[in-house]
Amino acid sequence: MTSFSTHQVMHQFIIALLPGIIVMFYLFGVGVLVNIIVSILTALLCEYIVLRVRALSPEILLDGSAVATALLLALALPPLLPVWMVMTGSAFAILLPKHAYGGLGHNLFNPAMVGFAVLIISFPMAMSTWVTPKTDVNLAQVIEIKTGMPLPDAISGATPLDEFKFRGALTNDEYWQDDKTTNWHAWSIINATFLICGFYLLFRGICRWHAPVAMLGVLAMLSLLFYDGGSSAGLGSPMFHLFSGATMLGAFFILTDPVTSPDSIRGQLIFGAGVGILVFTIRSIGAYPEGLAFAVLFMNGATPLINYLEFHR
Repeated sequence: MTSFSTHQVMHQFIIALLPGIIVMFYLFGVGVLVNIIVSILTALLCEYIVLRVRALSPEILLDGSAVATALLLALALPPLLPVWMVMTGSAFAILLPKHAYGGLGHNLFNPAMVGFAVLIISFPMAMSTWVTPKTDVNLAQVIEIKTGMPLPDAISGATPLDEFKFRGALTNDEYWQDDKTTNWHAWSIINATFLICGFYLLFRGICRWHAPVAMLGVLAMLSLLFYDGGSSAGLGSPMFHLFSGATMLGAFFILTDPVTSPDSIRGQLIFGAGVGILVFTIRSIGAYPEGLAFAVLFMNGATPLINYLEFHR
């Protein structure tokens, strides 16, 4: 992989996220942008405070790492999540997994996924309530909802993973009605966009392909293995799992973090495969419909062991 400075990597990383941000804004409205702005401002403020406390140069703010973390977290959050929750997740992402471990390059866990995990464990209902795609909600309504007004039922909805997981005794044919298909199509467009963005990162040499391919391959293999043709006990088709939730965003923008993933090619393959297994397991039999954050954090914790075994084999 070509050698880049931290600033160059983060710059290309943020550029690669832009198409996905535009698509999510088109589908879910201005709440996506509000989340991004609030998350970035909170992350930069927390980063600045810690740098001052540690007597480090404030120029570190310009490396782009805090902005990249804030962007990843914001894109994983429901568009109408209350502002204070967005701020809480962003603050945790910067203060706990990043600076408590010594700052960029020393963190064991992916900061954005720590922020997300803190929020989904603390506020599971709020974190599972999304906006129905293409809902007409203006900026004034978004601000009212994000600052305390209850979310109206008419504009709220769940992700396809959430709806499918808790569909009850419905078969595939009974489940996939027009509204369910429309909802999944929106998420499939988002995932297809981030897949293309991931190819851009690979083309530019910003990340390696081993972990993303291992994760996506294992996820596809397991979903195909346990796909029973559409009964009420079915766990979802490979296409459903690959193009739902945060699959492609996670594969190319989270797994590829060089600090929290293994160094060797074999280690990257093991890391990606492990994430794929855990994502499918949590989605299928876990308490949460999306298992990416927990899968990544678990494998982050296993990374030092993977590196040790690879170095001493």
